[in-house]
Amino acid sequence: MTLDETRLPVGEMSTAVDDFLAASPAARAWDVETAFDWSAADAGLLTEGQRSAVRFITLIEDHLPGYFDVYHRNFPVDDTVAPELFVHNRELYHFTVRWALEEDTHARALARYQTAAGIAEPAPLREELAIEGRKHFDLPYEHPVQFFAYALVQEKATQMYYQQLRDVVGDPVLASVLTRLSRDEARHFTFFADVVTRYLRVHGDAAVGPIRDVVANFRMPLADTMRGYWRWALRIADVADYDHTAAYEHLLKVIDRAVDTPTDRVDELLDFIAQCRAVR
Repeated sequence: MTLDETRLPVGEMSTAVDDFLAASPAARAWDVETAFDWSAADAGLLTEGQRSAVRFITLIEDHLPGYFDVYHRNFPVDDTVAPELFVHNRELYHFTVRWALEEDTHARALARYQTAAGIAEPAPLREELAIEGRKHFDLPYEHPVQFFAYALVQEKATQMYYQQLRDVVGDPVLASVLTRLSRDEARHFTFFADVVTRYLRVHGDAAVGPIRDVVANFRMPLADTMRGYWRWALRIADVADYDHTAAYEHLLKVIDRAVDTPTDRVDELLDFIAQCRAVR
C-alpha cells in the first residue's frame, strides 16, 4: 500500500477531529493561573515517594515539544507533501494543536505545583527540565495507525496513573491538579481510540500487524532517553499501585468493538495483547 492508502480517508479523520472538538469546547478549558489555590499547596502533606512521583511526571509532561514534533514530522503540513495528503494532515492538525495546548498546560501545572508546594525552586527546576527536554524523542513507526495505537495506550496508562496517584496523595491541591489532568487524558484517549477504531473498520487486517508491533515493543515516553528511568518508574509505580499494561485491557475493548466479524489475524492480535498483559 502507498503512504496515501495507509492513512484514513480525509472524511474519517475530519469526523474524528470534529467529534473530539465538539466534546471539548474551548469554553470548558482550564488554566494554570486560576484553576487552583496555589497558596495552599503543601508538599509537607506528601510522602517522599509521592514527591518523587510529582517530579517524575513533570519531566514526562514537559517533553511536549518533542511529542508534538513527532506529529509535525510524520504528518507534515507544508509543501513536502502532495495536496491530497496535506488535506488529511491539516484535519489532524486541528486536533494536535488542541492536544498540545492541553498537554503543555499539564506540564505548567505540575511545575507550578512543585514551586508552590516547596518541592523545587523555579530556576533549578527549569534547568532540570531542560536536561531531558533537549533530548530527541521519536516513535520509529512506518504505518500511520501505529502513532494512534501508541498514543491510545500511553494516554490511557497516564490517565490511570493520575487517578490512582490522586487517590493516595495527602495534599488536596495536588489531588485537584491530578483530577484535571486525568480528565484531559481520558478525552485524549477517546480520540485516539476513535481513530484506531476507524483504521480497523477501513483497513481491516492491514492494520492488525502494525498495531501488534506497537504492543510488542511498547515503551512509555522517555523510557529510552531519561537517565535512571526504569528505577524511577518502578519506584513511582509502587506509590500508586500502577502497571501501564493495565491500559492494554482498553485496547482490547477498542479492537473487539471495532471488528464485527473477527478474522484469524484479529483473533491472534487479541490473544497476543492478552498474553502481554498477563506476562507483565
